[in-house]
Amino acid sequence: MPTMIRIDVQAQDFDLAAEYALIRDIADNPGAITIFSGLVRELQDVAAEGQSLTLEHYPGMTQKALRDIAEHACDRWPLSVCRVIHRVGTLQPGDQIVLVATASLHRDAAFDAARFIMDYLKTSAPFWKKQVAGDKDYWVESRTSDHQAAARWQDDNNS
Repeated sequence: MPTMIRIDVQAQDFDLAAEYALIRDIADNPGAITIFSGLVRELQDVAAEGQSLTLEHYPGMTQKALRDIAEHACDRWPLSVCRVIHRVGTLQPGDQIVLVATASLHRDAAFDAARFIMDYLKTSAPFWKKQVAGDKDYWVESRTSDHQAAARWQDDNNS
């Protein structure tokens, strides 16, 4: 059975329980389903009500980049489902920002593929993030630790 890949870039929030139920229904004999949900973090030195994170993207480019990452994961691990949702627009601390879900016969493949997708999403997906913290705003640059996490997948011994 071919892997079902579904990618959405959207402003609306998503329902974790509904996504899990959908994946469970369409996965081919899943022995494991992993779901990672990323949240907008609250900055420690600024009041939460003065914070926001705005994500901008170029729709065609972003969707293709996310699909390429998911397809690469499906080539590397035996997945029956790969689901990615990334939100755009202005979000507040505590809001859900990303969902990565994978289904496979075995947990190692499901865990590793989800982590691989997140590591590459953080470094290769074309999103521009603007952080507002009180009376300051700035563009968020990728971190060295994100690039180091993605680089470890270049070693074939990690799959």
